[in-house]
Amino acid sequence: MLTRRKFLAATGLLAAGWAAGQRVAQAARVRDIGLQLYTVRTEMLQDAKGTLARVAQLGYKEIESASSAKGHYYGLSAKEIKQVTRDLGLTLRSGHVQIDEHWARTIDEAAEAGQQYLICSTMPSTGQTASNYERVADVFNKSAEACRKAGLLFGYHNHEYEFEQENGQIFYDILLAKTDPTLVHMELDLGWVVAAGQDPLRYFERYPGRFPLWHLKDVKPDKAVSTELGTGRVPVVPLLQHAQQAGLKYFFVEQEDYQTSALDSARRDIEYLRQLTY
Repeated sequence: MLTRRKFLAATGLLAAGWAAGQRVAQAARVRDIGLQLYTVRTEMLQDAKGTLARVAQLGYKEIESASSAKGHYYGLSAKEIKQVTRDLGLTLRSGHVQIDEHWARTIDEAAEAGQQYLICSTMPSTGQTASNYERVADVFNKSAEACRKAGLLFGYHNHEYEFEQENGQIFYDILLAKTDPTLVHMELDLGWVVAAGQDPLRYFERYPGRFPLWHLKDVKPDKAVSTELGTGRVPVVPLLQHAQQAGLKYFFVEQEDYQTSALDSARRDIEYLRQLTY
């Protein structure tokens, strides 16, 4: 006979099991993994098409280019990289460039390549002062407006030095405060934020929605050197759990230093991400 106590115990177990099942069902997996091509910069300069094919074979779906000795697309023209990536099932989502005297041509080239984002990868003027960062913020707003007119989204990628301070004011915070959030889209390099002694989650909380792009990079526990994802001090899973708060749309794995080779590290990185749930 099923007593009331047994009934309640049974239904409680069922409810607990259902809730656990719901949590499992709702656990997200990483999809559409991107790669910053600086990771495989040497290989790209030697054989751009062949390296892109290897990247696609590893399972990467999104790519971000970077300036090189052979131009923004490692010797390929804007039309060529657009066609090559499409043929391989890759999306050329973004590109790292500099704001210089060729800025107008850089914008035209990015539009021709069919990419969505154009990212300034370094400060356009030197000087670790608050006044310089205020001037740069104005440059970014104007550069972003030029990109908008060409159908592109402008952004800035940080390194470690933007988190230095003057009179208690973090320089990166000046960029966030002085740039138009509707025009300037921040690409947060998570590895450099952590290497600088800062917490990316704090930035997600203080500036929600400001970080549609990430560089997903791990750094070694004892020094500011990149390493394979999951082997360093960057808390990948908690960061992914706050992706919505950050405003994340796309991320790119980036690794500058390797145990064996760039492509082997790229393989290790994507294998690590594929087994995650968050």
